[in-house]
Amino acid sequence: MKKKYNSLSKLMTPDFMFEHYYDITPEFLLSQGIEALLIDIDNTLAPYEQDVPDEKIISWFDSLKSAGIRSALISNNHPPRVELFNTPLGLPAYADSGKPGKKTLLIAMKEMGSTFDNTAGLGDQLFTDTLAVHKLGMPSLIVPPIKDKTTLFFRSKRFLERPFIKKYKKTHADSTRTVS
Repeated sequence: MKKKYNSLSKLMTPDFMFEHYYDITPEFLLSQGIEALLIDIDNTLAPYEQDVPDEKIISWFDSLKSAGIRSALISNNHPPRVELFNTPLGLPAYADSGKPGKKTLLIAMKEMGSTFDNTAGLGDQLFTDTLAVHKLGMPSLIVPPIKDKTTLFFRSKRFLERPFIKKYKKTHADSTRTVS
């Protein structure tokens, strides 16, 4: 059953926060009923300037696959970047996805054979990654950006995210999955 995120605060506040993508284990995902993951690339898995996944990223995806967890890359970046990064992974991958729009997420879920009940999103931005999956009633997993852009646009976005990050930390003070 899809979860209802019926207020701005609920739409923008992630369900889980981790320090790094690799802290998200298959055991954790399966304990939450998550069998499919829609994953952002830039600043979630790797910085913008890292063209291809390193061994740590490949190993993490292998552990997900071994546990039966399906994955797709959902990026707002352009096709050359997404295709090059995905070459060693061979995952369903979607560039120019238009997050926080839902269309590409629904296409990826259909291709993976996943449902609203067993799919979650992983990213580093609340206004794109969290909002996109919450609009579909699915949980959001967030990591801090690996190497954030310093443009006024990104600094402003990060500033606007702060109240939602604070809300998460306040309501999950006892969690070991909280960003420090």
